[in-house]
Amino acid sequence: MVLPVAAALLSGCGSKANNDTFDLSLTPRADGPTVKNRQILVPEPTALKSLDSEQVVVRVSPSEIQYLSNSQWGDRLPRMVQSKLVQAFENTGKLGGVGKPGQGLAIDYQVVADIRAFEIDARSPKSARVEISVKILNDRNGSVKAQNVFKAQVPVSGDDNAKFIAAINNAFAQVGAQIVDWTLRSL
Repeated sequence: MVLPVAAALLSGCGSKANNDTFDLSLTPRADGPTVKNRQILVPEPTALKSLDSEQVVVRVSPSEIQYLSNSQWGDRLPRMVQSKLVQAFENTGKLGGVGKPGQGLAIDYQVVADIRAFEIDARSPKSARVEISVKILNDRNGSVKAQNVFKAQVPVSGDDNAKFIAAINNAFAQVGAQIVDWTLRSL
């Protein structure tokens, strides 16, 4: 059964013109070691169709999702995650280069990600949950150097959309920092 508060906030449709548009405002910070002799490529993460959109996912039961009413991401979620991960790697200043496909880098490794969860869990207690699986792929021979799954769950401190997005931002910042640190240590 859907919680009354959650039911008021959830909707499968709505006018795009009236939606609040959100960005992932937090760029993850990381402290891993310096590997200036390496260049990496961050392809767009893969995700199921329910996550591969501008809609903000709300889980109402283990097998049912809806979308946060009057809200949307500023772009498709995988593109936003890719952009923030590239920024996080660049901000460390600890790599020889970081790029996206098509930027012409002679890369050593690809950081290949799959977004498994990026959602508000409307069940009590409400929380934001982010889970991303990552592989470090040697671009020269195609072998997987390392792989890991990164997860974070952050409580939601309110019932409005801005509070939901803030919790998702915090969960993503934790996961993003873990990904960057782990990648730097694995190279």
